[in-house]
Amino acid sequence: MKFKWQHLLMAVGLVVLIVMVVDFNRRLGELDRLTAQQGTVRVQGTAVMQTQNALMTQLTYANSTQAVEDWAYQDGHWIRPDEKPIGILPAGNVTPTSILAPVATDQAQPNWRIWWELFFGKSNP
Repeated sequence: MKFKWQHLLMAVGLVVLIVMVVDFNRRLGELDRLTAQQGTVRVQGTAVMQTQNALMTQLTYANSTQAVEDWAYQDGHWIRPDEKPIGILPAGNVTPTSILAPVATDQAQPNWRIWWELFFGKSNP
């Protein structure tokens, strides 16, 4: 049988084609994985940017004079110039009323009485 270079070149070409298809398939899988990872990173990046914007807004408010006035007015440390402070003082001689606790009178009862009340209630025999 005569050796044909044409068959050898076709076999080598087929092997190269198979290697290229396998490599292409691997690259497509890598592309899918990286695309999914890119979506995740974009979502995380958007969340970080929103957090940064919220913190910058809070920082801007905290550095404003309005924040200082709100804090001082809310906690009662400061009054505005057009306001008059009012202090509530207790009345003259206020005596606190005492609340008397009821005194429990525990009389020793015989055991048969305790069992009777347990089974039949408070009725007397």
